[in-house]
Amino acid sequence: MFLMMEWAFENGYRRYEWKCNALNKKSRYAAQILEFSYEGVFRQMAIIKGRNRNTAWFAAIDKEWKSLKACYETYLTDDNFKADGTPKLSLSELTKPLLYRLDDKDFS
Repeated sequence: MFLMMEWAFENGYRRYEWKCNALNKKSRYAAQILEFSYEGVFRQMAIIKGRNRNTAWFAAIDKEWKSLKACYETYLTDDNFKADGTPKLSLSELTKPLLYRLDDKDFS
């Protein structure tokens, strides 16, 4: 994901988005793990199989990319990982001051 984001921003794109069904907790969690900022829910965006689908939106934008990229690069260095493969610093620790986070109450 980091490499795709890097390509997008280096080629002049202003936004890199992650959209998912608002009820899909695993997909929302993945967006947060990858440090996308939560932007909101488009309510009743579509009707899928006879049900309303609310779509959760997450994004990174060009103005925050320089700082976000530095966090990714710090996180991905070999020095950041212990012998057992676990990181010394999590990506969320590095990006905490940069991004808006959410929890399940935002979808109730």
